[in-house]
Amino acid sequence: MHYQLTLRVLGILLMLFSLAQLPPSLCQFTLSMAHTRLLSQHFFILLACGFLLWVPFYRVKGELRIRDGFLITVLFWTVLGIFGAIPLYLSPEPDMTLVDAVFESISGLSTTGATVITGLDYLPKSILYYRQQLQWLGGMGIIVLAVAILPMLGIGGMQLFRAEIPGPVKDTKLTPRITETAKALWIIYAILTIFCALAYWLAGMTPFDAICHSFSTVALGGFSTYDASFGAFNSPTIELIGIFFMVLCGMNFALHFFAWRQRSLLHYFGDSEVRFFLSILLLTFIITFAVLLIHETYQPIYSLRNAAFMSVSIATTAGFSTGNFAYWPVMLPFMLFVTAFVGGCVGSTGGGMKVIRILLILKQGYRELQRLVHPNAIFPVKLGRRTIPDKVLQAVWGFFSVYLLILSS
Repeated sequence: MHYQLTLRVLGILLMLFSLAQLPPSLCQFTLSMAHTRLLSQHFFILLACGFLLWVPFYRVKGELRIRDGFLITVLFWTVLGIFGAIPLYLSPEPDMTLVDAVFESISGLSTTGATVITGLDYLPKSILYYRQQLQWLGGMGIIVLAVAILPMLGIGGMQLFRAEIPGPVKDTKLTPRITETAKALWIIYAILTIFCALAYWLAGMTPFDAICHSFSTVALGGFSTYDASFGAFNSPTIELIGIFFMVLCGMNFALHFFAWRQRSLLHYFGDSEVRFFLSILLLTFIITFAVLLIHETYQPIYSLRNAAFMSVSIATTAGFSTGNFAYWPVMLPFMLFVTAFVGGCVGSTGGGMKVIRILLILKQGYRELQRLVHPNAIFPVKLGRRTIPDKVLQAVWGFFSVYLLILSS
C-alpha cells in the first residue's frame, strides 16, 4: 500500500471538493447572511483539511495500484459524507442532529435519495441548492472528475477510475487516454444538465427549481425542493421532460459519447443492454397502467400519467414521485421496488444491480438449461457479437451473491 500517496490524493480530492461549496455560498437566492457565512466557512474548512493532508506528501510520486484505488475511493466517500454534513448540522434551518446530517449528506452523494428532512418548501434556498448539488456531484462521481486532473499532478488515474466505475466492462475506454475519457464523461454530464434545466424552465419551473431539479434528474438522485416532489408542479409537460431525461441518464453514457462523436443514434438500437432496459421500462409501465385502470385508482388520464412517471422514476432509481404509490393496489409497490433492484445500465448514473448484470445472469441461466439437454455442447454467452469470458460471469455471480446477502441482512 502507498499510504503517503493515498493521503496526498485524498488531500487533493478534498481541496477539489471544497470548490463545490462556492456556488451555494454565492447563490443569489440565499435568504440570510448567516447561511452565506456558514457555507463559506465550510469551504475554508475543507480547503484547510485537504491542504494539511496534501502538504506533507506533495513531493511523493508514484503510480497507484488497484488496491490503492479502492482504498482512496472508500476513504474519500466516507470522509466526504462526513464533511458534507457540516453545513446541514450547523445550519439553524433545518435543525438536524449529527447523525441525521451525515445520513442526508451520504444519501445525497450516493444519489440514494432518502431524506430525513421535512418542510423542504420553507428551507433557505442556499441549503436546498446545496442538497441538490451534492447529488449532482455524486451522480457522475467527483472522483471521475478528479481523474481528469490527477495526471497533471503526476498521479495516474486509471486505478481510481476502475474503483469508481461499476459493472463488468469497466476497463473499456472511450478514448485512448483515461484523462480524456473522464473529461468526455463530465462534458456530456454537464451538457445534459444544462438542457434539462432549460427544458424545465421553459415548461414552467422557476429558474431556481429548474436548476435544482436538473441536478437531481441527471444524477438520478431524487432530491427535490418540495416535500411533494414532482407532484408540487402538477404539470404533464414537466413530467414528460423528467421521464425523457431519466431514461436518457439511465443509459450508458458511453452510448451518448459515441452518438455525439459519430452523429448517429445507431449505437442505442444496437446495444443489447439498452434494448433490455427499455423493455423492462415498457413492460413495467404497461402492467402498472393496466392495474390502475382495472382498480379505478385514478381517472384514465391520471392513471396514464402516474403509471408512466412512477415506472420510469422507480426503475431508474431516481425516486421522484407524483403521489404515494405505496397505497397502490395489489402487487404494484412490490413490482416497482423489484425494478429498482435491477436499476439503470452500466455506465449510467442509476443505481441497482445494473441491467447488464441481470441480463448476463439470465443468459447464463439459459445456457445452463441448454447444457442439461446437450451436455457436451459448447454454448458461449454473448452480448451482441461479443463473447463474454467465464471469469466475467463468475464475477457477476459473486457480486450478485454479495448484493443479496447485504440486502437480506
